[in-house]
Amino acid sequence: MITLRKPIVFFDLETTGVAPDRDRIVDLAFLRRGPDGQEEVFSSLVDPGMPIPPEATAVHHITNEMVRGQPTFAALAPKLLDFIGDADLAGFGILRFDIPMLTAEFQRAGITFTTASRQLVDALTIFHRMEPRNLTAAYKLYCGKALEDAHRAEADMRASSEVFFAQLERYPELPKDVAGLSAFCVEQRDSAAVDSQGKLVWRNGKAAFNFGKHRTLTLEEVARKEPGYIEWLMNAERTTPELARICSEALMGKFPVKPAGVK
Repeated sequence: MITLRKPIVFFDLETTGVAPDRDRIVDLAFLRRGPDGQEEVFSSLVDPGMPIPPEATAVHHITNEMVRGQPTFAALAPKLLDFIGDADLAGFGILRFDIPMLTAEFQRAGITFTTASRQLVDALTIFHRMEPRNLTAAYKLYCGKALEDAHRAEADMRASSEVFFAQLERYPELPKDVAGLSAFCVEQRDSAAVDSQGKLVWRNGKAAFNFGKHRTLTLEEVARKEPGYIEWLMNAERTTPELARICSEALMGKFPVKPAGVK
């Protein structure tokens, strides 16, 4: 077991989206563990002061009705800051998401919150470093063999084939035809993505950026406020013809319409 010289706080946030400058917390939970092994919990639903997008509710199942009448983050902030104290921070995916979101919420509440003097432990980073998700690891897991000559095209091609058929044997619940497997593989992306690469996603019924400096802004907002960015993206070397067409139409004031039945 790990030796703690000071308290460590594990925490998780559920939010209206992924952009700290635009989105808000709707649910929070903090567990403070001291060097003596004693644990305390601080948790609450949070009124974000804005509608929760259906896309977010589909992920965490928290509705507008559930947060109505709950405290705002600003109301919780002083008590939460006191609960955290000088503790180090830990969680799953906190470096990229939870810490930036938490810091932004404290800032909006007029409270300075810094991680400068804290140790930060992210179980997601540990997971990725200790359990690689690549072809070599998959070949070892599914086929029980070491991948020889990795990153040569033929070796990787043959390994991919072996992994695929081994997966079919291991997971009998998988579809038994190519069309079904294709639907299984693209199911999540199709439900949220506007284009095949997922560069644009549906947000509140409108196409929104899912990458870069305009992440979560709608295509329409960016096209009106910064058309030069849309033009640059349209002509970028790695932009697909599909996305280039969407950008071209956006510059003419025509924007994607969310198909009926798409969640």
